[in-house]
Amino acid sequence: MTTAKKPNPNWVRRLPILLIVGGAILGAFTLRDQLSFDALSQHREALLAFRDANFTLASLVFVLSYVVIVAFSLPGATIATLTGGFLFGLFPGTLYNVVAATVGAVAVFLAARAGFGADVAARIEEKGGAAARLQSALRENEWSALLIMRLVPAVPFFIANLLPAFVGTSLWRFAITTFVGIIPGGLVFTSIGAGLGEVFATGGTPDLSIIFAPHVLGPLLGLAALSALPIVLKRFRKES
Repeated sequence: MTTAKKPNPNWVRRLPILLIVGGAILGAFTLRDQLSFDALSQHREALLAFRDANFTLASLVFVLSYVVIVAFSLPGATIATLTGGFLFGLFPGTLYNVVAATVGAVAVFLAARAGFGADVAARIEEKGGAAARLQSALRENEWSALLIMRLVPAVPFFIANLLPAFVGTSLWRFAITTFVGIIPGGLVFTSIGAGLGEVFATGGTPDLSIIFAPHVLGPLLGLAALSALPIVLKRFRKES
């Protein structure tokens, strides 16, 4: 009598991140037009009517949809943030956006860590060298490094979800710094979304480049500099 062959544990661990990568590739080709500003403009009346008739259900559907968009790195995360502001205002729109983005980011982080991150982190430690020193430095300054990645707009959100998984970052620090670090940017884009009614009325498009305007980018970089201060002080103490 033959026994059933057990699934390869490595394959089981890597399945979630493989599904995420596959979903991201498929979504890039099939959902770009569906998750766009034009699509939001076309369906805005139906979305507002659904929200007015079923506020709680609309809130749940929106948050879950946003989580899926982030978790599978689908196109349209920025549009989703604008939609949160358009449908729910600055509050609770910002809260919905930040919570959903954080949950989606944690899903990517866990999938990456389970699939490849733990193995990559262990190999870096074993081999040593520059990569191991970088890994050690990141672990010593996890709070600061993670916050800087979230606050500086130059770091793509998906990359900021993957890199910590490959250096052995703890889950709770990743989750907390993600939630806190994306609040400033979330406020900016949610506020843009809250003003979309006027944009739709004039037939225009939102100015997303505002994130790089001095009065917005300056405070973000200032927060990033404050986050980097513990790293600088620690370095200074070692050298003195």
